[in-house]
Amino acid sequence: MYHGNSIRLLAGNSHPELAQSVAERLGVPLTPCTPQKFSNGEINVKIAESVREEDVFIIQSGCSDVNDNLMELLILISACKTASARRITAVIPCFPYARMDKKDKSRAPITAKLVANMLVVAGCDHLITMDLHASQIQGFFDIPVDNLFSEPLMLSYIKRHIDGWENCIVVSPDAGGAKRVTAIADKLGVEFALIHRKRAGKSENAPERMELLVGDVRDKVAILVDDMIDTGHTVTLAARTLHDRGAKSIHVLISHGLFAEADMSSLESLPIERIVVTNTIPQDQHKEQCSKLITLDISSTIAESIRRTHNGESISLLFGEWADGRVLDMVI
Repeated sequence: MYHGNSIRLLAGNSHPELAQSVAERLGVPLTPCTPQKFSNGEINVKIAESVREEDVFIIQSGCSDVNDNLMELLILISACKTASARRITAVIPCFPYARMDKKDKSRAPITAKLVANMLVVAGCDHLITMDLHASQIQGFFDIPVDNLFSEPLMLSYIKRHIDGWENCIVVSPDAGGAKRVTAIADKLGVEFALIHRKRAGKSENAPERMELLVGDVRDKVAILVDDMIDTGHTVTLAARTLHDRGAKSIHVLISHGLFAEADMSSLESLPIERIVVTNTIPQDQHKEQCSKLITLDISSTIAESIRRTHNGESISLLFGEWADGRVLDMVI
C-alpha cells in the first residue's frame, strides 16, 4: 500500500532487467521513458507521462558506458525537475567513480565529490545506493543518502549454500576491508583473516605478492569478501595465497562485479568453488564466460527501500528480520 502522491519509476539504459524486477516487486509499472543518443553523441530523453507532483525514483547503475549512463541520469533528473516532480530520488546500485574518493597523490581529482555535486545541481533530492566503496562518500552530499548493504544477502548465502560454514574463516584481501569482514565474521561466529598486498620492488611495475597477516586458514573453508572486482588481479593473488596456505575450499563473495578488464577464463581456472556477486551490474554476459559465477538478486532490497522511502518508514529495518525473511529467491 502507498499513501500520498504516487510512485513514478523511471529507468535508464544501464540495467533495464533490474529496473523491471524492482517494478514487478513493487507492483508499480515503469513510466515510459526513452533515452536516446544523437549521431554526434549527445543524449536526449523523452518521458511519456506526467510526473508533476509525483514521487519520482530513477534507477540507473554506474556500469558499462559509465560516462554515458551518468549523463543520461543527470538529464533524466533535470527533465523531472523542470516537469515539477515533487521529489526526485536517484537509485544508483553501483555508484560511479566511487574509487576516486580521496586525493591520494598530487593533483589527483576527487571525482566522487564531483559526481555528488552534479547530481545535486541537476535536481536530485535523495540518493539510494548500495555498498559504497568508502562510507565517507555520503558526506560529499548535502542531501539524504541511504547506503544499502548486501551483507544480509551474503550471510544468508553462506548459511544456505556453503557446506561447513561453521568451520569457515572470513578473509579480506586488503586492510581496507577489515571492518567489512570482521562484521560478517562476528555475525557468523567464526574467525577472520587479513591479507597484505605488497610489491617486490619500489617501481610501479614490480611484481606483487600477498602474505597472510592475521588468521590461520589451514583446513578451513575460506570465504574471501570484497566490495568490488574489476580486473580480477586481487582475487587471483588472494585465492592462490589461500590455496598455498592450505585452505580446504575457497569461496569469493563480492558486492559489485564490474569485470571490466577481467579475464574470465583465468578466473574459471582459479582454485575456488564459486564467485558470488550481486546484480547491481548486469552479469548475463559474464556468467556465459565463467561457470563459477553466481548472482544474488538485490531487487527485493531496492524495491523495499523505495517503498519505505515513499511511505516515510525506517530504512534501517531492512537489515534486521525483514532481510532474513527475503532470501529464498536471492540466487538467480
